[in-house]
Amino acid sequence: MSMGKGCRYGSHRVIEPKGILPQPAQKLDNTMSVYDNEVLIDVSTLNIDSASYTQIRAACGGDAAAMEAMIMSIVAQRGKMQNPVTGSGGMLIGTVRAIGADFPDKKLRVGDRIATLVSLSLTPLKIQRIKHLDPDHDQVDVEAQAILFESGIYALVPADLPEKLALAVLDVAGAPAQVDRLVREGDTVCVIGGGGKSGILCCYQAMKNAGPYGKVIVIEYSKENAQRIVDMHLATDVIVADATDALDVYHKVTAITGQRGCDVTINNVNVPNTEMTSILITKGQGLIYFFSMATSFTKAALGAEGVGKDIELIVGNGYAKGHSDLALNILRESGDIRALFETLYV
Repeated sequence: MSMGKGCRYGSHRVIEPKGILPQPAQKLDNTMSVYDNEVLIDVSTLNIDSASYTQIRAACGGDAAAMEAMIMSIVAQRGKMQNPVTGSGGMLIGTVRAIGADFPDKKLRVGDRIATLVSLSLTPLKIQRIKHLDPDHDQVDVEAQAILFESGIYALVPADLPEKLALAVLDVAGAPAQVDRLVREGDTVCVIGGGGKSGILCCYQAMKNAGPYGKVIVIEYSKENAQRIVDMHLATDVIVADATDALDVYHKVTAITGQRGCDVTINNVNVPNTEMTSILITKGQGLIYFFSMATSFTKAALGAEGVGKDIELIVGNGYAKGHSDLALNILRESGDIRALFETLYV
């Protein structure tokens, strides 16, 4: 039986509060019957957003069973995987089970393996069970179904890369794509949180764009992650420091750049309170790209004003045209990054 045609943006799935779109909604209808302009997906793996997964792990003391229960509870209450503390979601990989007759993309076929490139924080989701969860890795294997709206974007899972590797990279594809737009030849760039998944991709792209006369400085809390960056030659300078300590990082960065600071700062940190660090190390008329979902944009905007910095502050939109191809191509270009990610995610 046809469910009829829903709103292009999924507002027909919003239960409360009415009149808003699915992402900011508190609860979605996760009935797994497709409207004419939706796609039904059998989900195999959720890639939960790093800020969200870090928060869930901390709240559960790293206990896998408690983390499973919390994830199941969130989805049961909200009809989607949206962390109530961070507000963020993640993305998924699965198999197309049904396609509504009016879904506009006629290239998609039942049986296609796809990764959704829209947030789980707006995706109707129903989980039957969690098959595997590792507290140290943000990919969770599930038996579940999800809905992709007409406006939703996706990528076919590439045949030449392992699925979980592709999923790990597609989850953060917006970050290196934005770096490609923002970093120019000769720029001094700082990547805060450069040793994590999105950070490594950003470092690679920043080094590529800045070229031999530019600088790429990495701030990384973990000594192990910092050493990876050194070993893989993904930065010109690596600083081991706590990114929440704004003045310490400021002194260490300006020891390299001089008082002028950085042209571009990329913030990938998955913990709160790194906004002022980003601001202090960035030059006037420079720009900061906040990819992290742990960012408080109030703190960033008022903090920049408070220290008299005229800086362009860019919200980390996870979608940039061509981002999936660019991110997957980094794996194809860099054997080191592919080898590292395969050990972490496959």
